[in-house]
Amino acid sequence: MTSSAERLCGDCTLCCKVVAIEELGKPVNSWCGHCRPGRGCAIYVDRPAECESFSCLWLVNDLLGDQWKPDRSKLVLTTSEDGIEIRCDPGFPDAWRKEPFGSEIRAWAVSGESNDLTVLVIIGKRMILITPDQEFDVGLVGPDEQIVRELEGTKVVGAKVVKSCNVEC
Repeated sequence: MTSSAERLCGDCTLCCKVVAIEELGKPVNSWCGHCRPGRGCAIYVDRPAECESFSCLWLVNDLLGDQWKPDRSKLVLTTSEDGIEIRCDPGFPDAWRKEPFGSEIRAWAVSGESNDLTVLVIIGKRMILITPDQEFDVGLVGPDEQIVRELEGTKVVGAKVVKSCNVEC
């Protein structure tokens, strides 16, 4: 297995499709106009700061084997404030269910439940909260909305989408 220090994007450009780039007005699940799929960024030297600072988990975590490289797995893994996010290439919306990914994602959910961390699969704007026992397909989640977990102890028994103001106001 390679160490994370040796990993490079190479010909992988999936993040340029599945991640929104606010500075460029690029929405999720559309190719960045500057991306040359399979080759890289046409404005790499002058790319926005949010692109420059972005690293998927495969690049920085050598616990993820080569099968997790986004152009192979069709999944871009990132961290969030409260867990891990798995962004699927919209052309392969069930890639996260395939092995070895599905069982490893489920194992993360088991670990996350006892550590109050979430595992979220994102397919476009559709989000699925993964728990050890269930999948909560909460549907489309807008930029002014968030997912609220319903807990019994540490066990997630439900999930719903609420306007962000309902929680923060």
